[in-house]
Amino acid sequence: MMGQSSVLLIACWIFLASGSPSLDPLKSAAGPGSGPPPPRPEVRCRCAGYPNQTLCLWSEPSRQSLPTRYIATYRERNKPSVIQHCRLVPPGSSSFVLNSSSSPEKLWLCLLDDLKLYTDYVVNVTSVSPRGSATQLTSFMVEDIVKPDPPVELRVSKGVSRRLAVEWSPPPTWSNLEVFPLKYRLRYQRSGRSERSLRTADHPVDLGPYESTRVELPGLAAGRTYRFQVCAMELLGLGECSTWSSPVEVLTPRRR
Repeated sequence: MMGQSSVLLIACWIFLASGSPSLDPLKSAAGPGSGPPPPRPEVRCRCAGYPNQTLCLWSEPSRQSLPTRYIATYRERNKPSVIQHCRLVPPGSSSFVLNSSSSPEKLWLCLLDDLKLYTDYVVNVTSVSPRGSATQLTSFMVEDIVKPDPPVELRVSKGVSRRLAVEWSPPPTWSNLEVFPLKYRLRYQRSGRSERSLRTADHPVDLGPYESTRVELPGLAAGRTYRFQVCAMELLGLGECSTWSSPVEVLTPRRR
């Protein structure tokens, strides 16, 4: 005959095998409803003002049925126990404007303070919702992710001897120009149709780099429309050039 303990074990086994949802540990941990955990954040980092203005950013998913929050930390690669929290800036916050981004997507920002030069860092961004979590690890050295914001106040005027003078101002977010100067590349191309030609836009011409914020261009055709843009880069070549500035179009004077 079976003992009382054997009967109880068999009864418990039958009860569990019946799929009682209240005792299913996976469903209990999943929270309300069913579905996948939040997507892993696609994190990208850049230094817009070397060396003390570094940020990481990622897009907020366009379709979210459940609220999602983010946890963002960073540390030196060789000091795994010393962890610092990013300063999180939610999409649309008036406290910080991403000058170089005209994208309609909602961007989360993570501001990293007091980074050391020539040091490897690891950023950990985790998205958390009632259905679970997803983590993205991103590593970088500040010198590898330098990318200034584009120059501003691009303007074109008449120079001497039928030249055009192109001028601009440094990006305002690059606040340490005396210690870490910038250099610039200028791009221009002939666009549209002239009075005597049906020829459309030419291939762009890239010039530079220049350390000055003013360039005079000779040899441009008279009575033609030209489009000008400029980008900025750290003087020693760290990182990459900024995105191109907003274009300015100018009609060159006709010869008399």
